[in-house]
Amino acid sequence: MKKYAGIGAVLLIISGFFELSACRNKQKDYSIKDMVYQDLDTTVKPGDDFFSYANGGWIKKNPIPAAYASWGIGNLVQDDIRDRLKKINEDALKANAEKGSNTQKIGDYYYTGMDTASIEKQGISPLKPELDKIEQVKDIPSLLTEFAHLSTIGVATPIGTYVGQDPKNSSKNMLQLGQSGIGLPNRDYYFNTDEHSVTIRTDYRQKHLPIVYKLSGLDDAAAKTATAKTYSLEEFLAKNSRKLEDLRDPYRNYNKMPVAGLSKLAPDIDWKSLFSQMGYKNVDTVVVGQPEYYQAVNTTLKTYSIADWKAYLRKNLIDAYSEPLSKSFEQENFRFYRTVLDGVKEQLPRWKRIIDGENGLMGEVLGQLFVKEYFPEKTKQRYVDMVEAMRTSFKEHIDKLDWMSPATKQKAYEKLAKVMPKVGYPDHWKDFSSLSISRQPYALNVMNAVNFWYRYNADKLGKPVDRTEWDITPQTYNAYYNPSNNEIVLPAAQFMIPGMKDEDIDDAVVYGYAAASTIGHEMTHGFDDEGRQYDAAGNLKGWWTPEDSVKFSQRAKMLADQFSSYQMYGLHINGKATLGENIADLGGIVIGLDAFKKTDQYKEGKTINGLTPIQRFFLGYSLGWLTSVRKEAESSQILTNEHSPAKLRVNGPFTDVPEFYDAFHIKKGDKMWLDPEKRVKIW
Repeated sequence: MKKYAGIGAVLLIISGFFELSACRNKQKDYSIKDMVYQDLDTTVKPGDDFFSYANGGWIKKNPIPAAYASWGIGNLVQDDIRDRLKKINEDALKANAEKGSNTQKIGDYYYTGMDTASIEKQGISPLKPELDKIEQVKDIPSLLTEFAHLSTIGVATPIGTYVGQDPKNSSKNMLQLGQSGIGLPNRDYYFNTDEHSVTIRTDYRQKHLPIVYKLSGLDDAAAKTATAKTYSLEEFLAKNSRKLEDLRDPYRNYNKMPVAGLSKLAPDIDWKSLFSQMGYKNVDTVVVGQPEYYQAVNTTLKTYSIADWKAYLRKNLIDAYSEPLSKSFEQENFRFYRTVLDGVKEQLPRWKRIIDGENGLMGEVLGQLFVKEYFPEKTKQRYVDMVEAMRTSFKEHIDKLDWMSPATKQKAYEKLAKVMPKVGYPDHWKDFSSLSISRQPYALNVMNAVNFWYRYNADKLGKPVDRTEWDITPQTYNAYYNPSNNEIVLPAAQFMIPGMKDEDIDDAVVYGYAAASTIGHEMTHGFDDEGRQYDAAGNLKGWWTPEDSVKFSQRAKMLADQFSSYQMYGLHINGKATLGENIADLGGIVIGLDAFKKTDQYKEGKTINGLTPIQRFFLGYSLGWLTSVRKEAESSQILTNEHSPAKLRVNGPFTDVPEFYDAFHIKKGDKMWLDPEKRVKIW
């Protein structure tokens, strides 16, 4: 995944007004509006802090607004697209559309979300039937039944399940289980002693949990008891959960077993009955990510009382549905999950929050209307061609590797050739006919949409894998690589530079911004420390010689050690947890750079605003990370996310690229200088 994972980011999406073009006008004056030139902070030496040199001018002029955890290029795209989606929603409200149509669903969702008078009047009542079900739990069998039910409406339980491709047989969908059920962002928040973690943990125990319980209807004494028991239960689950870096080992987190094997791990759970109640039919075999976690879950069933479990589920229900409830619930959810965790000072306007939620739950419904109106088929071609240019460059890099044997190279060529690009938007859209949206309470519309997606996923069990499916919408500012499909998915939004038409951006900037930062990044994920363990068909299967695997690991360790040496706010970057993203960043840069060297602009060597083509390439890549992030949000990212902070995704890999030193005259003694023998070269 390229960008914006973690740090509380909502979907970042594309503007509808730009046009892409495969044709380039060589006489065009690219200097009229030139973000990479206008955003420079020339008070910073490129060799000391290139991120600040490239982006500091813009950051100084654009402080983070109070309603945001970060502010940068993705937010500019996001704000523009919200305006486009607002028009779609307002048009749907006026349309008097046929019941069951996408237009009707969009209009009714938006209407109920904006009807604050009704939402305030309803208070917690939309959740009363669910709270009643929790209160009816009387023993372990009925507790497990409630686990099953709550899972179908998106409420956290200790039973984390989903249907996905079998990592060792990518043509088959399997039921998979993984650690879940804690309230803080990950297990380390329960145990770390750094200031950021302690602050969040203290607030969670002393403020957030008691407030949630009181809002749910408990008195002070009952809220205090519920808080203590819930925190104790979550802490025990967290203690038996794996760390972020340990979740990146695909073999260790692949434990295929019959249901009878799962019953040995957790004998107090009737797994066949549980799966049936969860809508998983005829389950005989499962993939368990962390077996020791499910042993711990079994222990909790015997050590915590039914009253403790009911309190835990009560809190999870409220946390899951606070945003669509009345103001007191919504404000506490915002206070903890956005202000305390991410440092955000105020909420977005309500219409923006409703559209963000709608885009998360009904994004492909919006996407169909969006593409029809704003993104015609012809806009794809430039980036379809760029994918192939990057594939060619990657193959040439494999050719030149001096550490990889011919046998492994042949397998690498095969995998690279079979990387399937999905560019712009899907050829086929999902069927939303079974999604029920009406003028009922807003929280129930949200619940129906969450349940739709749960059923959609559960229904995949036992069916062939649909390799044409997209797991991201065309209006999302992000991209991803799926190892089980050996595919790169590149939404239309990801290629936009806000306020500029595509034909007005020179190749140097586009090859840095799109080819290196996105296309090459995602392509390299197929060959990072995790992705390299999957073969051309997307199966978890060794295809490296043992000697080559050792050589790769030696180079990867150099990069992990490099990033582990970086720190921000007193927190060290987790070089092991971020290794895959760091490999992908470095790979995207060097592959994109060599692809750019084949363009006319590079060969002509003309400057624009005094910047050479290769300088503009590096500045274009840096533009993709143009963002300023609050201390709280960036600290949370360092602790919970596999992506390094944006600043280090520029400065870190650039220090490993020889052409960077030449382009900006970096010399020994500059802060970003790395001695040649310490520079990492993998792909």
